[in-house]
Amino acid sequence: MAATPTSATSYPASDPGFAAVPVEDLLAGEADLIARIKLCYGIDRDSFERDVLMLVRRYAACVHLLPATADNYFSKPGGLLRLGLETAFFSLQGTDAHIFSGRMSISARRQLEPRWRHATFIAGLCCELHRLMSHIIVTDAAGEAWPAFLRPLADWLATRGSERYFLRWRPQAVEARGLGLFALPHVVPPAVMADLSEGNAVIVPYLLASIGGIPVYRDHNILDELVRRSLALVIDRNLVASADRYGSPQYGSHLERYLVDALRRLTSGNSAWIANREKSRLWFGQDGLFLVWPGAAEDVHQLLEADQLAGIPKAPETMLELLLAAGVFEAAAAGRATWSIQPPGAKAPLEAVKLSAPAILLAGIDPPPVALPQALEFKPASAPVAPQTPPSIPPAAPVKSGTQLSLIPPSEPPAESDVRVTSVEETPESLSLEPATTPPSATFALQAPMRLNPVVRDALAEAVRTLNDGMGPPTVCTVAQGVFVPLEEFGRRGVQPSLAMRALTEANLLVKPNRNGPPTLSRDFNGNPTVGIVLDPRCVNGLDLTGFTQPPEGEG
Repeated sequence: MAATPTSATSYPASDPGFAAVPVEDLLAGEADLIARIKLCYGIDRDSFERDVLMLVRRYAACVHLLPATADNYFSKPGGLLRLGLETAFFSLQGTDAHIFSGRMSISARRQLEPRWRHATFIAGLCCELHRLMSHIIVTDAAGEAWPAFLRPLADWLATRGSERYFLRWRPQAVEARGLGLFALPHVVPPAVMADLSEGNAVIVPYLLASIGGIPVYRDHNILDELVRRSLALVIDRNLVASADRYGSPQYGSHLERYLVDALRRLTSGNSAWIANREKSRLWFGQDGLFLVWPGAAEDVHQLLEADQLAGIPKAPETMLELLLAAGVFEAAAAGRATWSIQPPGAKAPLEAVKLSAPAILLAGIDPPPVALPQALEFKPASAPVAPQTPPSIPPAAPVKSGTQLSLIPPSEPPAESDVRVTSVEETPESLSLEPATTPPSATFALQAPMRLNPVVRDALAEAVRTLNDGMGPPTVCTVAQGVFVPLEEFGRRGVQPSLAMRALTEANLLVKPNRNGPPTLSRDFNGNPTVGIVLDPRCVNGLDLTGFTQPPEGEG
């Protein structure tokens, strides 16, 4: 039988797109959350309909069924709507514990506090509006693109009579939160802005600063603090729920904004961050803007911990990787993230990170810092080359028993093979805590991939740092195959050993002591029988990898 003209329609398109459902149907699915918002507002039904539900409808018309991310948090249809509503609810809830107009009279506060609460709700609702312009492209069935700057998505679909629409993610999209200000009039009509500005000149500027990601210098933006804390909580909760239901989501992609914001707040308000001052964290020279590291990371952690933000990394290594991946920091070279600088008056070079552009931290500082007349990067003078030892005279260097030998090829090739055999045949018990091939000045630090669970990453990074001099007794040690980490070290840092082992296995960072045996190793550590895991030595910066036994084929 010949195929009918409509037979092709029985096969669904590869991308089904999203149905152009009415806004009321969208809100019906969020009825429970909207009821909680109404209860939190504590106003009558008519006032809630006029002042709050109107904004929610307009927001839903803008974001419709769009997800917030492609494959991370709130990635399901309707994710951006849910993200905005949850953040708005928790932001509004947080206003109960704050007084916004504390310096004003009681009568003035009675007039302004409801406006502050309303503005905080709006800031939470619209905190991710910028994604409509920066991250996605929406088209109808005919391929016509939605002009997100001009009208809400639901209005555009209704005008064109579209029954479905389709989504494409912009490749390598850059987060530009300021774009959210262009979509804000789609959600908040001018009359609401006029009401918020009545009797004051601060609520609307603080609202716009929060949505646009603009720091307010020389003042404390409580509204933005509540929104940032609520957004971090909402995203963290969603990631945990997604991990339980759908496997392991991508962690960390939402944290850059908090880290950059903390850097800016410290630059503008912390005396230890005044550029080019003695013992400052911040140094500005002819070759760029540098932050002393990891001291700056400790300041950032203390600031964000005081903000009570959920999911913020503690380890400097994690912060460094996040900010390098976001393009905020610039690596010194391939495989080396930090720089060596020697500011004026410093007795020795300092470890530092370099900002990709000084304006990231210095924009808006008044008066702007002036760069030093010299470059800051430390470049050691090349040492004169010593004459080579004649082949017939081997170097006379006594080797202490039990010490790993250097694997740098000596003058005679046979000696190299002898050294390699010695290294491979060493037992875990004969290894010292640090391979002797590592220079005394080397810094041991975890270099784990971003896919590793951040909680496990932080605990492991703290344990690995104890290999360095001055960090107290080492809590890990090297063995023939890698770095031995006692399981109790995870428990001491609040991480379940089973979770740590699963995360490290999924990230392919463990080395099995025996190919067909368990992933754990039992050995004497500090005089006690200890059970632990063996970490791939390639994950620890500062180790001489040639001093370790290669893992069996198919591992590592």
